[in-house]
Amino acid sequence: MKNIESLVLTLILLVSLGASGQDVQLTKKDSVVTSYWLVTLGTNFVDDSGDAFGRLFDFGEGWHWHTVPYPSRASIGRYFKNGLGAEAVASYNKYKAGKIVDGVAIPEDVDYYGLDFRLSYDLNMILGETGFFDPYVGAGVGYTDANNQGRGTYNALVGFRTWFSDHWGLDFSTTGKWAMSTENATNHIQHAVGVAYRFNTKKELSRKGEEKLALLKELEEEQMRVQDSIVAKQKADEEARLLAERLEREKEATRLAAAEKAKKDAEEVRRTRIKKEIDQLSNVYFKLNSSYLTTNDKAILDKLVNLMENTPGLVIGVNAHTDSRGTNKYNQWLSERRAERTVDYILSKGISQERIKHDAFGETQLTNECDDDTPCPENRHLKNRRSEFVIFKLD
Repeated sequence: MKNIESLVLTLILLVSLGASGQDVQLTKKDSVVTSYWLVTLGTNFVDDSGDAFGRLFDFGEGWHWHTVPYPSRASIGRYFKNGLGAEAVASYNKYKAGKIVDGVAIPEDVDYYGLDFRLSYDLNMILGETGFFDPYVGAGVGYTDANNQGRGTYNALVGFRTWFSDHWGLDFSTTGKWAMSTENATNHIQHAVGVAYRFNTKKELSRKGEEKLALLKELEEEQMRVQDSIVAKQKADEEARLLAERLEREKEATRLAAAEKAKKDAEEVRRTRIKKEIDQLSNVYFKLNSSYLTTNDKAILDKLVNLMENTPGLVIGVNAHTDSRGTNKYNQWLSERRAERTVDYILSKGISQERIKHDAFGETQLTNECDDDTPCPENRHLKNRRSEFVIFKLD
């Protein structure tokens, strides 16, 4: 009685734990990328008008952002578990003639080059993991050649990355660049957007994921304990079931083996009968230097056609030959004509092309000694002027 009560209580606990476990499952959201290498490729926009925040979203004729219609920015960086990252960025742009640069319209196109080094900090370390949204801030230094004026710069940036997978995402950032020397050098803002790819990634469970893992381990240990408490009964039931199944399989195997043997025996009888019927057919024998079929030849072929109509899986091969008289080249041609005429007659009776094969051997396969060096009477040569039938395939 006590064993039954214990079993019932254990089963109730197992069901309860199972229901709880449905809400405690580790998912991709419970693990985060903690360190990685990052490369980006995209484009950049430079605002060097002297009024970086004036008419910021005016994209009309007076828009003073500069860009080029092809990838113009690339970066590579290393990001660490503590949230810090180091990155090198190279960019190119072109100031367009007529646009305002440092308050003055420039008379011609001018190249822009930038090489920057920066440190950034992942704000998720403060905000907590935000899934695909990855904001950051940073600072650094660089060198910029803008409007034909080179200058070192102090840089500050803000941006975010949005990730579509563990490796691919988009990177958006805005960087303010302040010239180290103010002589003939202006401050400006550089915006960037690009495709981001991270590799050599290392992932760890988030704090929430670690809590879930601990709870799952507790559930697993409890389920193992419950499983051990009922394993004895299950083992006995399983052994009985396996024995019954084994006996049933042996019985079924015996029945299938008998049925398979009967099927093979019947198939062998059928094949033997068909082969015998083909062997009983006479070869088609041709007159000297002729490939035309006689009435008797057609009667033989009609029997073959009837056999093929009654045996859909039968594919026949027709092998045509000549006697030794004549040149090898002529005899080869003549045997090909005999094979073709034999096949054409069979096809004319409705047999499909796929079910009839043919080959020609000239005088290379004589059935007797009547070769070029051995005189023979006509009835001996006749035995070699033939079309033979062979089973090419029988399903």
